[in-house]
Amino acid sequence: MSASKQNVGRTPLHNSVRRGSTWGGAGGLAAPSMIQAVKDPRPLRERQYQAKMRQDILGYLQNQLGLDITMSTLTNIQGKDYRAIFNELLLHLDPNHPLNQPKFEDEFVPALKAVRYPFAHQIDNKWLAAPASMHSWPSLLGVLHWLVEMCKLRDDYENSEHPTLQRPDKVPEQFDDPWDHAALAFNYFEETYTVWLDLVDDFAESNQFCLSNYFPAKRNNTVQSEVEEQLNRLNDAKSRLKKLEASAPPINKMVRDNGLLKGDSEKFQKILQQYESRKRKLTDSITIEKGELQRELVRVDQLKAEQERLQSIVKAQNLSPEEVLEMNQTHETLSRTLEDLKQKIADTHKSIMALEVSVTNRVSATEEALDLYTNLLSNLELFPPLPEPWEHIDLTLELNPAASNPQQLLIGSDIRKIVKPTLSAVAESKRTDRSNVETERIKVDNELDQLSLECENVEEDVTEIEKKVAALNDQADDLRDAAQQEAQVASAEANRLERDLAAARTAALANGMGVKSRLQALQFDYQEQIAKVSRLKDETVRAIIKNSHEIAMFKEEVSRHLRELREFASTES
Repeated sequence: MSASKQNVGRTPLHNSVRRGSTWGGAGGLAAPSMIQAVKDPRPLRERQYQAKMRQDILGYLQNQLGLDITMSTLTNIQGKDYRAIFNELLLHLDPNHPLNQPKFEDEFVPALKAVRYPFAHQIDNKWLAAPASMHSWPSLLGVLHWLVEMCKLRDDYENSEHPTLQRPDKVPEQFDDPWDHAALAFNYFEETYTVWLDLVDDFAESNQFCLSNYFPAKRNNTVQSEVEEQLNRLNDAKSRLKKLEASAPPINKMVRDNGLLKGDSEKFQKILQQYESRKRKLTDSITIEKGELQRELVRVDQLKAEQERLQSIVKAQNLSPEEVLEMNQTHETLSRTLEDLKQKIADTHKSIMALEVSVTNRVSATEEALDLYTNLLSNLELFPPLPEPWEHIDLTLELNPAASNPQQLLIGSDIRKIVKPTLSAVAESKRTDRSNVETERIKVDNELDQLSLECENVEEDVTEIEKKVAALNDQADDLRDAAQQEAQVASAEANRLERDLAAARTAALANGMGVKSRLQALQFDYQEQIAKVSRLKDETVRAIIKNSHEIAMFKEEVSRHLRELREFASTES
């Protein structure tokens, strides 16, 4: 609660009288005995800490309180200066604290206890005679520094606009904080109590102010807009819920997708196995080619050695000029022939390279075609084992580019004799199955149309029978009502006849045997009424039994039709 509202509820004082302190006096709230034993943990006798405290005190007194004070005043302080600074800080902390003692020593320690200074028990009033002395100044400086810190906290709290300050003018237009409610309520109580003390019982102005703060038009509009927004969100949520309830559960789609992904995974595993086998075959062919290359290199080395041996033999021979000339001519002829052969070998090598490029391209195209063929087999589910009667046929094909025999380039069943006829047979079988399925679908559609027509006829029959049953029920109700009415009439008539009979007996006893004939006539009428009532009861019971039997037969017939229709639908599906 605000510090400015402690005197509410008491008789107002004159303006010349100071209000009581919100912190209480020295005898108000006594500190617990445990606090009396607390020792001041601050390093008050350290010069650096004292310099910091003096700087904080000087800055606060100059900037916040606007006092004309210098650092020299705090360095060598006088008793009157200390009292002036203490009074300023204390009144700033508690403006209502009474400072009316003639001696500063009489109010110093009680004032510290009133503001809950935790180390007031360590203060000696004798220090105030010479506050700048070495043994007293650290503690007295600590008192001023603590008061400055408390004043800073109070200023921060006063400027924070916290709801606990209980300021009605700071209450926002929209509030839910209990402190805001308490502020308005306390302000209302304060104003009305003040008016009541002036002997006025009309609180219209206070009521209007309170209502305007509690129920402003802007707040109502804001609440209305929030309600509309929440309703829109609720409608959107309901529409989304209806869509979710109308649509199929997402788990079904996820299960179906999971099955498809598992099937694709199995197909990919099979394709990867084929690629791995193809890789192993290519690796084996490369190894074989490398071995042949090494053998050819060894052969070339052997031929070079043979050539060097023959050249050494020729040099060692002693030939005539004619033989040398002939050999030179033969050498030139052989050289030209060798050049021609080298040229032919180069041309042949170029042709071989071109053919190798062409073969490589064709092998790549063939591999792509085989990959496409394999993917088609996977999509068409024609991987072995095939359905009957092709369970012994394997339609998969593999390319072996390292084979020297052209007949062995393609590994698998014969394309012309086995693969192509089998695929044609499978296609024909699929077309036949499709035509059969289409025929069956048309047949099922016709049967469904017939069933729909029969259902409509049965529904019409059921409607007619329901109408008949309703009519019979109405007739039974009419008969029952008529029987009840007649029974009531007969009962009333019987009661009347009994009364007449009793009266007749009484009259007969009174008048003698002259009324026996009248009594017998009344008895006959009574017996006729009883027989009529019994006959009406029997007719009513028979009509009810007949109608109940017809209703039961109708229900049994409808149940039999529905059961036959369900059995027929289950057998067709």
